Amino acid sequence: MTQLSTIPLNLEKHIWQWEGHSIEYTVMGKGKPLLLIHGFGASLGHWRKNIPVLADAGYRVYAIDLLGFGGSDKAAVSYTVELWQAQIKAFWDSHIQEPTVFIGNSIGGLLTLMMMSEYPEIAAGGVLINCAGGLNHRPEELNLPLRLVMGGFTQLVGSPVLGKWLFNRIRQKGRIRQTLYQVYGDHQAVTDELVELLYLPSSDPNAQKVFASVLTAPPGPRPVELLNSINQPLLILWGDRDPWTPIKGAKIYQEKAQQNEQTEFSIIAGAGHCPHDENPIEVNTKILQWLEKI
Repeated sequence: MTQLSTIPLNLEKHIWQWEGHSIEYTVMGKGKPLLLIHGFGASLGHWRKNIPVLADAGYRVYAIDLLGFGGSDKAAVSYTVELWQAQIKAFWDSHIQEPTVFIGNSIGGLLTLMMMSEYPEIAAGGVLINCAGGLNHRPEELNLPLRLVMGGFTQLVGSPVLGKWLFNRIRQKGRIRQTLYQVYGDHQAVTDELVELLYLPSSDPNAQKVFASVLTAPPGPRPVELLNSINQPLLILWGDRDPWTPIKGAKIYQEKAQQNEQTEFSIIAGAGHCPHDENPIEVNTKILQWLEKI
């Protein structure tokens, strides 16, 4: 396990053993349980602006580092969304054991949909924040030139020699900052603390292998297919300046909100891919107002 913790000092870290792997998590507050699930490359520290507020409002807030990210082990396994789904379910079985509201950003949003669809008896509701359409792009979603480019890129990433070189370039703090500038609508939210939060786990010796495995993994289930089986209360929040999951792709969620009174859709104006970090006041307020109604 990496010795570099990404958890801010005001969040107490705990270690849970799962399938022989050390998993880092935090819990704060008392009340009905919420489980926060981060996105690709992030960690539970990405929720540092949300956990204390939700806990102070009377909820028991859990956040977990997915295997391969943050302070959790960087195991040499094949990474898939199904692997993380199994991890989340096992964590729920071990630590929560009562109906829970799952809250996820990006890939964490897709995992929230998967939990709600596969285990409706344990999911009291869900919050999706700029939900990803898959772990990776499906070939049919890309035009032919881009498909060839992405195919070549994934081969480079998986190369024992060139993959390490490429990863070491991508994980440089300056490049992390530039990537965040591309996906954050509010550049002032791109702080040194945030850059460090993403950089530290990449220093683990096995981080490059995790990166390569994730980028070459199957995309996972389609959100539209999962949505059809979900009847629990659902809140969808979407930053309208997100280049990774553009709001034009959120039509399926907007249509569900129009057809189902259990579903709400709300735009976070000016935010990019991570509204909970860019505009935590608005996101926290909307989540708490919605929680009062379910």
